[in-house]
Amino acid sequence: MRIIRGSQVALKTLFSHKLRTIFATLGIIIGVSSVIVMVAIGEGAQTQALSKIRAMGTDLVIVTAGQVRLVGGRQRQTGNVTTLTMRDAKTILDEAQNIKAVAPIQSNKMVVKYEASNTTANIVGTTDEILRIKNLLIDSGRFFSEDDNKSLQRVAVLGKTIATELFENRNPVGEQIRIGNVLFEVIGVLKEKGTDITGADQDDIIYLPINTALRRLFNLSYINNIYVQAKDSGHIESAAGEIRGILQEKHKLRGKPEDFTIQNQAEILRTEQITSQAFKNLLSAVAVIALLVGGIGILAVMLISIKERTREIGVRRAVGALRRDILLQFIMESLVLSMTGGIIGIVLGVFASVGISYFTGWQLSLSVPAIVIAFLFSGIIGMVFGVYPAIKAAYLDPIKALQAE
Repeated sequence: MRIIRGSQVALKTLFSHKLRTIFATLGIIIGVSSVIVMVAIGEGAQTQALSKIRAMGTDLVIVTAGQVRLVGGRQRQTGNVTTLTMRDAKTILDEAQNIKAVAPIQSNKMVVKYEASNTTANIVGTTDEILRIKNLLIDSGRFFSEDDNKSLQRVAVLGKTIATELFENRNPVGEQIRIGNVLFEVIGVLKEKGTDITGADQDDIIYLPINTALRRLFNLSYINNIYVQAKDSGHIESAAGEIRGILQEKHKLRGKPEDFTIQNQAEILRTEQITSQAFKNLLSAVAVIALLVGGIGILAVMLISIKERTREIGVRRAVGALRRDILLQFIMESLVLSMTGGIIGIVLGVFASVGISYFTGWQLSLSVPAIVIAFLFSGIIGMVFGVYPAIKAAYLDPIKALQAE
């Protein structure tokens, strides 16, 4: 009964000072809505990145020549990048027991021309196994075969972006394009893949038979990467171990530093999860600081309220109100302020998240636990920052309070 009575007095007092109440709740509103929006952005970014990694398959092992280092937030090859060959890819396919498919890769950025149109594309020499390994789908035409590769056929398969840039709405199959100084016949177009986890366009690409690319275009005898598909995600570590042993023996690296780097999708997935969680925690910390600022705002407003209502407190004490009644009233006022701000902040945060997603095209994911925690935290802040003003009000000397102007 005392709590209900205290709540009624608190609400009546707050509604009699509407402007002050609005300013007191503003910090909490901003803090709670910030928590919801920030966590939604973090969850959305994490979900999008992880879905792109999984889309490539969790059974993928990537062997890269030289060492892979993070430079400017992106992976870069360093050291000797001529250490992988086509023979390495064949040896892995022949000797590894826990794999299903192998695709050698050599790529480079080059100018591509068709009639008066030209663009720059990522030219990738590989085999037809890349279709299965990277989950590629044909939109029109066909992919090149092993026979095309063995006979050094000058055929090309275009990604959707390149097909659109060079041919607009026309069907490119059967047309001739020039890559560098070499003519290639377009035999197929791939379905759209979108961007990868680094934001790179996976459709800004042209696939060529690896032998044709190495001999007639790149004039190289080595390759950048070897893509290996394990039997399944449960055999990925075993496959990686087999590949390491095979390459160490073939490159005569016993006791020497490795001249290659092995990565698998499981490792990339774990790394991305850790990075995304750290990013989300950072955003949440910024939002929590906003909530704390809102709590300080409540503290300041409550202290000002006590100063203005000193005589009122004295009158209530004089007519029989106990210290715990005054304490309860001011704590309830603080709680009402913070919880009201929390509710408005939730509504604003949800609408802001939906609006940001709609207008920017970002993938945002509303987190129910984050909403609940933000609301509870706003209540805790109201309680914590309301205790000191409440104690100060409850322990005012009634006689001095009555004498206050």
